[in-house]
Amino acid sequence: MLNATWLNTFTTLCETGHFTRTAARLNMTQPGVSQHLRKLELQLGQALITQQGKSFTLTPAGEAVFALGLSRREEEKALREAIETDNKDAGDVRIACSGSFAMLLYPKLVPWMQQAPELSIHLQAAPQSDILNGLLDARFDLGILGADPGHARLDAVQLGREELCLLLPADAADTPPSFADLDARGFIAHPDGFAYADDLLHRNFPDAYPGSDRIKVRGYVNQIGQIPSPVAQGIGYTLLPRSGVEAFGQKDRLKVVQLPERRWHELWLATRRGRTLSARVSHAADLVLAAAAALR
Repeated sequence: MLNATWLNTFTTLCETGHFTRTAARLNMTQPGVSQHLRKLELQLGQALITQQGKSFTLTPAGEAVFALGLSRREEEKALREAIETDNKDAGDVRIACSGSFAMLLYPKLVPWMQQAPELSIHLQAAPQSDILNGLLDARFDLGILGADPGHARLDAVQLGREELCLLLPADAADTPPSFADLDARGFIAHPDGFAYADDLLHRNFPDAYPGSDRIKVRGYVNQIGQIPSPVAQGIGYTLLPRSGVEAFGQKDRLKVVQLPERRWHELWLATRRGRTLSARVSHAADLVLAAAAALR
């Protein structure tokens, strides 16, 4: 790499066209300017100027190096402006969370994107292990986890918790169902559904629940936004975190059944430890907090 000090001296020399004026601008001696020029020429193995008395002209190599010096100055100027400005409405923000929380969060991000054309938001629904790994290897700026990661390279703050909900059609009876009632309807399964069933149904129907591998499955959906749709149409039952219920467009056609043994999943907002958050990432974190507050 070219010596940055020598390159700056040469660029200034090209701008002033004079060794003495260059020395005055850079608070150097004239021999010091000449020394920087010679060292730069030695580093490149090329003459950069052709002297004609007290004036000089640039060689082709000198013209190329002068162009590089000007380009470097522009890059440094842009960098300083970016650092000093820290515009919350420009740049990339990368967020990872569960699919149900993503459905709740995204409508809060869209208005921000509409009024900030230089902003790019990447919201990814991912398993917990992928979120954790993505935070550690800097693929994500923010991650919403279901538990305190307890990792030495991460900071985390608890956002609250969301209830794991049993969903039936809106016209279902108000009395709590038995497991036989649920099994007669059939389970609308999804990637996280079997773990939810072992968590919630096992606690509430310990004698009747046979395990998620033996329950009657009426259908399977891997698109988070479509999971409640069959239930809203009167088909089966399902289990989702509260965020998935709140984000569903026809939640008035669902009934959230409260079982005696309720279950909650924690929500933690995690970032890489020691990192100063940019204005845009800080604003995104505020929107995550607002989305989590809607679940209380």
